[in-house]
Amino acid sequence: MNVLVAGIGNIFFGDDGFGPAVARALSETPIDGVKIEDYGIRGLHLAYDLVSGYDRAFLIDAIARGEPPGTLYVVEPDSADIASAPDEHRMAVESVLGFVRTIGGSPPPITLVGCEPSSIDAEIGLSPAVDKAVKPAAQLVRRLIQGQKS
Repeated sequence: MNVLVAGIGNIFFGDDGFGPAVARALSETPIDGVKIEDYGIRGLHLAYDLVSGYDRAFLIDAIARGEPPGTLYVVEPDSADIASAPDEHRMAVESVLGFVRTIGGSPPPITLVGCEPSSIDAEIGLSPAVDKAVKPAAQLVRRLIQGQKS
């Protein structure tokens, strides 16, 4: 199985850097058959990678859903339901999937692993609650990947 793990987010906006932090943590111990990459805000790069033959993709991002900061989420979206008009200036998952459709592609099954942010203001560094969630999130992603490979 060929799996992509994509850390998404802007490290210059506080907890929006959650995805890149988890990607870095996962990269410390590579996983066979898994490409782990910090995409940051490179949405077009991610869109092209999503249509390059992966069997499964895990996107890691800050997701605001109204729970306490640091809360982890696993969301299994239908990519057709979350695709919106492409916007090359935004890294929103909806925009990336919209661009995938624009270029005539179809993404692999996607799982979103998210963390409730405390702040996405212009600042460098994660809040304490989100920073504490990085290691558990990396462990969660590893378990989800193992579940796919079994």
